[in-house]
Amino acid sequence: MGAAEVTAFLNWLATERNVAAATQNQALSALLFLYKHVLCRDLPWLDGMVRAKRAVRLPVVLTESEAKRLLAQLYGVKWLMASILYGAGLRQRECLMLRVKDIEFAYRQILVRSGKGGKDRVAPLPESVVQPLQEHLGRVRQLHQRDLAEGFGEVWLPDALSRKRPRAGYQWGWQFVFPSKNRSAEPETGVIRRHHLYPDTLHRAVKEAARAAGIIKPVSCHTLRHSFATHLLQSGNDIRTIQELLGHSDVTTTMIYTHVMNKGARGVTSPLDRVLAG
Repeated sequence: MGAAEVTAFLNWLATERNVAAATQNQALSALLFLYKHVLCRDLPWLDGMVRAKRAVRLPVVLTESEAKRLLAQLYGVKWLMASILYGAGLRQRECLMLRVKDIEFAYRQILVRSGKGGKDRVAPLPESVVQPLQEHLGRVRQLHQRDLAEGFGEVWLPDALSRKRPRAGYQWGWQFVFPSKNRSAEPETGVIRRHHLYPDTLHRAVKEAARAAGIIKPVSCHTLRHSFATHLLQSGNDIRTIQELLGHSDVTTTMIYTHVMNKGARGVTSPLDRVLAG
C-alpha cells in the first residue's frame, strides 16, 4: 500500500463512513504503526501525507443577562458548582475534583490541580461564592466526621499517594469539596469510599436551568467556561491573562473567544443597515 492507496482509504472513511477528522488520523496512525513497527517497511512517501484537520467550531456563549437568568434557576450545591464554573472558568471535571485544600479563601483563589494536559493553574475565587462555599464546607466537614465515626472517611488519592501516605486519605484537606451523598465501593479494590458527585448531576441541572430560563442556545457546563472567557475579554482583560486562567497551552486556542468582541460578524456593519438608514 502506497501513499495513493492510503489517501484513497482515508477519503473513503471521510465520504462513505462520514467519520470525524480525529478518527481519520487515528486510522492513519494505525497504518503507519503497522508498516513501520510490525512489517518494518520504509515509508518514503510519509512526509507528503496530509492529516485531516478538525473543523473549527465557534463556542456557544451566554450573554451576561442569560448567565444571570440561568444561575437564578439553580439552588444549593448545584448553584454553587455552576457559579464556580462561570465565575472561575473551571471545566466540569476540574470542579468535581476540587479538594478542600485547593480553596484559598485568604487569597481568593482556587488551585486547579492536574487540569487538562496534567497542568496546575490558579483560578479566581469569586467573592459572591465565598460565604456560601464556607457554609457548604461546614456541612461537608460534618459529613466527613460522621464517616470517620462510622469507620469510613477515606477518600481516593491520586498518583499512588495512598501508598506513600496511607493516612492522608482520611485527612480533612484531601476530601472532595463536592462529595457524593452516598458512599460506594470502588470496582477495582472494593474499598468503600465517598467519591465526588456524579458528573451527570450537574450536567442535567444546567440543561434544565437553561430550559427554565428560556435560553434557546445549546447550553452545557462547558458553556459557562466559554462565557467566563468571553465576558473577561469584553470587560477589557488581556488575552494572555485569560489564556493563563483557562490553562491553554497556545494563545490561539484562547483567541477563538474574540469572535463576539464586536457586534456583528467581524464587527462590520451590514450593507442592508446602511441602505435602509440612507
